[in-house]
Amino acid sequence: MDDVKNRVELDDVDRRILAELTGDGRVSMRVLAERLNLSRAHTYTRVDRLRDSGVIERFTVQVDHAVAGLGTSAFIAMSIRQDSWRSVSDRLRSMEFVDHFSLLGGDFDVLVLVRTPDNETLRHVVLEGLQALDGVRSTRTWLIFDEARGGLG
Repeated sequence: MDDVKNRVELDDVDRRILAELTGDGRVSMRVLAERLNLSRAHTYTRVDRLRDSGVIERFTVQVDHAVAGLGTSAFIAMSIRQDSWRSVSDRLRSMEFVDHFSLLGGDFDVLVLVRTPDNETLRHVVLEGLQALDGVRSTRTWLIFDEARGGLG
């Protein structure tokens, strides 16, 4: 319920700002204002409002994982005991090579994105890491052959 109360209404200008910053989070306010055909002061105000309201959580980098030595990626779906989400998520937060994970509704309970240097390391992460977690009932692995980002990612 809090998410609905704290929701921010975005207009077209906000969405254009987010699209530009998603594409290049290091763009200067001057250049951003020029791209959006806004004044620099108005652009600062808009970006500050998006940050203050929590729409923009932080500025970050997008890593080319293959260049960084993590050329093998996979999604691993996990079925877990229903009472083990907290302990499983705590362990996933600190597990090496785990890039992202989500609690799901549906056939599987957790989806984990793993990025490793090679298949041998991936095998180790799945068989000796994820499957060994207390509460994990089963896993299913899908290798990622290629990736792309959508408009906001």
